[in-house]
Amino acid sequence: MDDDAATEILAATHRALCDRGYADVTLADIAAEADRSKGLIHYYYDDKETLFAEFLDYLYERYTERIEAVAGETPRERLVGLFETVLADEAGAAGEQLRTAMLAVNAQAPDDDAIRTRLKRFDAFLLERVESIVADGVETGAFDDDVDPAVAAEFLVTAVSGAHARRAAVDRSPDRLAERMTRYAERHLVADGPSEVPS
Repeated sequence: MDDDAATEILAATHRALCDRGYADVTLADIAAEADRSKGLIHYYYDDKETLFAEFLDYLYERYTERIEAVAGETPRERLVGLFETVLADEAGAAGEQLRTAMLAVNAQAPDDDAIRTRLKRFDAFLLERVESIVADGVETGAFDDDVDPAVAAEFLVTAVSGAHARRAAVDRSPDRLAERMTRYAERHLVADGPSEVPS
């Protein structure tokens, strides 16, 4: 979004969510966080739901940029880098609070079309990226010919989603999960069986 005021409102929404959580945050909280008037918030967004839908679009842009920046010369290296990126532990209380807020957002999805539509975009993007990496690995011989890229991607993305929910719900650290998922991929995807994880 090009408009500086609107972008600052979205950034303030992020901060307010970290402080208060989805259920408790109000437009007045976001206005205070942005050091703007509540009237200005209403100029851009009719209500909290509209603002939050736009906020998810804002997060989506940041998320896809991070995923697209994952590098690696081989499919195996790109898959490891992807796991490390999507399971990165955002340090500090703000990261923990945002994870908790996003878990609450996920709970709203069955009853809120705007949220569900946007969360589907996150899921579809990650699924496509993982499937593309696995398909590349199968095509180049790095991964076993018997691997179905769509099935593998579905499993791995489900594991990532579960890891995020588990972290927020029961405070289970994902510190070693990227490594464990890499070991799983080495055992079940790689043509020559387990090997050293790329550094």
